[in-house]
Amino acid sequence: MTAQSSSGNREPLPSRTFVWAAGLMLLGTLALSCIFLQGNRVLSLPPGPGWQAVEQAQKVLISRYTNVLWQALLVSAGSGIAGLGLLAVGLVRWRRAWQEELQLARDKEKQWRTKASSVDVHLADTRKVAEELVASEKEARAQLVAVAKKHADLEAELNKRKQAEKAFSAERQSLESSKTVLELHVQNRTVELQKLQRRYELILNAAGEGICGLDLQDKATFVNPAVARMTGWKIEELQGRTAADIFRPIVGGDKDAGEGIFHRQDQSSFAVEFVRTRIEEGGQQTGSVLIFKDITERKRSEETLEQKAAELTRSNAELEQFAFVASHDLQEPLRKIQAFGDRLKAKCEEVLPEDARDYLERMQKASARMRTLIDDLLAFSRVIRSSQPFVQVDLAQTAREVVGDLELRIEKSGGRVEIGNLPTLDADPMQMRQLFLNLIGNALKFQAPGSVPVVKLQATSFTSGSGELFWDIAVEDNGIGFEEQYAEKIFAVFQRLHGRDEFEGTGIGLAVCRRITDRHGGRLVAKGEPGKGATFTVRLPARQPH
Repeated sequence: MTAQSSSGNREPLPSRTFVWAAGLMLLGTLALSCIFLQGNRVLSLPPGPGWQAVEQAQKVLISRYTNVLWQALLVSAGSGIAGLGLLAVGLVRWRRAWQEELQLARDKEKQWRTKASSVDVHLADTRKVAEELVASEKEARAQLVAVAKKHADLEAELNKRKQAEKAFSAERQSLESSKTVLELHVQNRTVELQKLQRRYELILNAAGEGICGLDLQDKATFVNPAVARMTGWKIEELQGRTAADIFRPIVGGDKDAGEGIFHRQDQSSFAVEFVRTRIEEGGQQTGSVLIFKDITERKRSEETLEQKAAELTRSNAELEQFAFVASHDLQEPLRKIQAFGDRLKAKCEEVLPEDARDYLERMQKASARMRTLIDDLLAFSRVIRSSQPFVQVDLAQTAREVVGDLELRIEKSGGRVEIGNLPTLDADPMQMRQLFLNLIGNALKFQAPGSVPVVKLQATSFTSGSGELFWDIAVEDNGIGFEEQYAEKIFAVFQRLHGRDEFEGTGIGLAVCRRITDRHGGRLVAKGEPGKGATFTVRLPARQPH
């Protein structure tokens, strides 16, 4: 404030000096201008009469004008010099005033710098305090947020507890209200359990098998009447006895299941089939249950059946041996009959009477049929006695080979054989060839006169309940067919539905086919209808047990 007042007091000095100097110079300039204009008017007067007198007057005037001009110039110069002097004096005073102002300003600057440094220090302290206040504010806000969150959590927890208390109260009321109902339900369940227990006891007592409950010491805690009936003890006497005391001793009793020998009270024994099961509660064994039944009659039946099966096996073996030997032994006399008949026909045919030639012809035909019959019997015997191992057989290839063997018969009848997608399975290759040869040969043979045979072979697969894969190979023809009542009779040995005059054969071919399928664990069935053909279905397993 002091510097500003001092500066305001001294500021008009140079201004007034400049004003005076400017005024003087302006006055001098105006005077000079007036003089100059006056002289111009005088000089610009037009010439007239008396030009010479005028010219003389002009010279006087010019001389005066020149003097006035010099006076004006001097006045102007004086006023200019006076103005410049005043200006110089003003500038000097103004300079001194500004030097004093400058010194004051420098002093003030020092004071302001000192004050500014203190202000900076104070400002730094203020900023530090402000930063601390900001940090404190942030921390306070964070604490406020945490407190608000805790408050919200506490309110939520309080709400949950209130809801839980309400639910608990409602549940308590519900439990209290259902207490009576539950007691009634428990009473009803108890009655039902007692009824069920009595029913189970009745079932156990009525069971034909012996049922004996044993504890950990192998002592009887429960026995049904069947145990008393089979062992000869009374039920009261069996309670508390060990299994070894009751059945003394148990033969085969070291197993949990199987067959064994139990003994009665009178020391007699009987065969049983038994199962012993553990009783567990909470993962701990608390006892066991022994269930058994008397299989004495079954054992006797099994022994009788085994004896009969052995006798049947021995009888079949003897019959097979007899058929094989008899067939071989019949070959030699049959060959001689055929040989001597051929010689007799060749040498004596011309001399023999007509009836003798007829007898000879019948004898040769009968011997030929006998030879065919013996060959078929040998083939049937070979099927029974065969023990060739099973290998993988391509039935499609086997069927094509059989069709090749029957090519002449097929060409003669004009028929055809259609072979579908047949499988490859475990079998005896020679017997599969014999099977197809007999079935396809019969399909071509049993045809109506003038008909064209058409034989179709196709296969389908299916899986049994045990997961085993089977194949059904169907041989279908368009021949004469047969009545359904003969569907099993045609597979018996020497059984024919037609006379020898209608169709050739011995009646053994289908029996051989049935024996082949039986040996392979399969089956052979036939379906037919008179005049519409027949279908023979061979069912074979894809894999044979080794």
